[in-house]
Amino acid sequence: MATMKQVAEKARVSTTTVSHVINNTRVVSDDARERVLSVIKELRYIPSAVARSLKNDRTHTLGMMIPNNSNPYFAEVIQGIEDASFKLGYNIILCNSDDDPKRQAAYIRVLMEKRIDGLILVPSGSDEELTKLLADEGIPKVLVDREVAGVAADLIEADHVQGGYDATRYLIGLGHRRIACVAGPDTLLPSGGRVTGYLRALAEAKLEFRTEYLIHSDFTSQGGFNAFKQLLALPERPTAIFVSNDLMAIGGICAANEAGVKIPQQLSVIGYDDIALASFSTPPLTTIAQPKHDIGQLTAQVLVARITNPTLPLRREMLRSQLIIRQSTARPEN
Repeated sequence: MATMKQVAEKARVSTTTVSHVINNTRVVSDDARERVLSVIKELRYIPSAVARSLKNDRTHTLGMMIPNNSNPYFAEVIQGIEDASFKLGYNIILCNSDDDPKRQAAYIRVLMEKRIDGLILVPSGSDEELTKLLADEGIPKVLVDREVAGVAADLIEADHVQGGYDATRYLIGLGHRRIACVAGPDTLLPSGGRVTGYLRALAEAKLEFRTEYLIHSDFTSQGGFNAFKQLLALPERPTAIFVSNDLMAIGGICAANEAGVKIPQQLSVIGYDDIALASFSTPPLTTIAQPKHDIGQLTAQVLVARITNPTLPLRREMLRSQLIIRQSTARPEN
């Protein structure tokens, strides 16, 4: 790999001149600039991003932390972030905390050592170390979907309460009265919001809430499979289930098929997120579509604005979700 010294020697200039050409830090004669750029192209010299950041105090790199890289929801949010970041001249370094707050804190330290200009964080819960790390660092940051106690940052989220309410209201409108909810971890804000919406819709329709009809799981297909098995084993099983994400819903449909329960004839299922797989499940899944690409794009735009002007007032943006009706829901048989 070519070095700056080799570029300087071949272009017959000093290494300082090469540095000024690369970083636009001082006026260089047209003749010298053309020679340097020609040699850089010929030798395929790649400037050190770290060295350039020391001069410019910018790496044009954003760090992003997600809790689970196996969840397609995050892949679609990341696509929106990458699209907007690329247009704004920024690269992304992606880390996966695997829902572990300690790993999350360790990775954030790594990202900061890489001299990222800003951080996008979808928190996996929080602990004292994470809160202190985020509160102490002056790095611009945007939280997505989930707040961290004690940390002042821009927040981009979807309206989870409204989404949970809309899903449950739709099932009630079909005529269902025994409606269960398979929720995500009760420690996470989006999961709690969706349950709040579910409970609000039940109360508004004067339907009794049954504690055995609310099961918390872990946003995985296996978690949904296990929760459905538990619900379908009840003496009076539900006729409809609102599931807090599509992965759990797809796992749950597998459990229903295994138990010989026909969907939607004997059990209606509605998911959440509208991941690409949702329209290819059997049957295709009715779901609440989150504006995933829009969330990603807005997140990147807000973070770059924060990097450019750290004195901007904090933003809290809430985007609405949308009901997508497919073939996994129907009126109850009786």
